[in-house]
Amino acid sequence: MPPTALLSVPAHLGYIALAGLVGTESTGLPVPGETALIAAGLLAHEGSMNIVLVIVVAATAAIVGDNLGYLIGRHGGRSLLEKPGPLEHHRLMIIRKGEPFFERHGPKAVFLGRWVAGLRIAAAWLAGITRMRWSTFFFWNALGGIAWATSVGLAAYLLGSVVKQILEVGGLAAVAALAVVVAGYLAWRWHRRRAAPAPERRRESPEES
Repeated sequence: MPPTALLSVPAHLGYIALAGLVGTESTGLPVPGETALIAAGLLAHEGSMNIVLVIVVAATAAIVGDNLGYLIGRHGGRSLLEKPGPLEHHRLMIIRKGEPFFERHGPKAVFLGRWVAGLRIAAAWLAGITRMRWSTFFFWNALGGIAWATSVGLAAYLLGSVVKQILEVGGLAAVAALAVVVAGYLAWRWHRRRAAPAPERRRESPEES
């Protein structure tokens, strides 16, 4: 399916399609969830959808889907990997290597994985399989879901036809890269603002009348 094909979805069905595709992808199935978010952002740019609702629906679906994926990985995925049988050595290797990795880098993998196609599908399962603490998973997953929905949705909404052209020429990866750049720039500005001395922050703020 071409990335722009979802733009033909009727606007009144857009929110349902967005929630279904993002939630299903987050649960662990390879469906075009991020493509749906980009299409919804473009439709919002054209006035057919509301960008605030697009972001809220996408973030909620991502968080719910990821938590379902986490539960599946924790209660079903691990027992499947540990079950004796074909490829048992390779399946157990996932646990042996995954557990120390998620112990050291779990929060970063869960948060940043939202912008990486393969990891976006697998991160929740891997977090559950390696028994990452649920409270830690939930916090970083929610933060990542909100940041992802906001950055990708706003990139498509604000840049409009530019994003559509990039999508047609460079594909989804090019738009995802653009979203990462936008999110990184906003994070850098926020960090720079927080690190600035108080007098400098006051100079950057509008003067009080």
